[in-house]
Amino acid sequence: MIFYPQERIGLFIDGSNLYAAARALGFDIDYKRLLDLFSAKGHLIRAFYYTALLEDQEYSPIRPLVDWLDYNGYTMVTKPTKEFTDAMGRRKIKGNMDIELAIDVMEMAPHLDHIVLFSGDGDFRRLVEAVQRKGRRVTVVSTVRSQPPMVADELRRQADNFQELQDLEPTISRSQVQREPRESRESREPREPRDGRETRDTRDSREAGPVMSSQDVDTTPR
Repeated sequence: MIFYPQERIGLFIDGSNLYAAARALGFDIDYKRLLDLFSAKGHLIRAFYYTALLEDQEYSPIRPLVDWLDYNGYTMVTKPTKEFTDAMGRRKIKGNMDIELAIDVMEMAPHLDHIVLFSGDGDFRRLVEAVQRKGRRVTVVSTVRSQPPMVADELRRQADNFQELQDLEPTISRSQVQREPRESRESREPREPRDGRETRDTRDSREAGPVMSSQDVDTTPR
């Protein structure tokens, strides 16, 4: 990654997409270490984290992660999921956050020099192009080393820099000491809602804070 000490940096994290990429690579993200990494690279103005919540449940499994991030330097952007039935009569849950992320990037662009987008979603290519016309540099963080790759080729080409997530693993992953045994973790692992959009993108991602278990969301990059 190419950063300059005087740069104003903003992080925009598509929670389910980042979780999917990290899960595909086989590691859990320590969000405190991630924040420390980018804080050391310049002037970190804001770190946004986007996720949908199952509001109709008595207990939302992702709520502990949301609360931890909210108290530890992240600006949380959430909205309730919506349930619907598709043409085949299947019950689906929709919780897409693309619009919220795009609006925040455009509003924050005048106050930033470098935008770091944690997503591989090809729908963000036009957003990246728009802020580049405003003179902002954009780094996309995702992975091409998973099968299939988690980042859309058009998004990777549009970005000023592409950061392979696997190369950051030694710096931002949870340590082995922090991780629970796989059997114990899977037996009580909470799951995030599925995004029911009828597109090539389905979200399958895992979010894990430094002190909490992960959540699942199904996703695939466009």
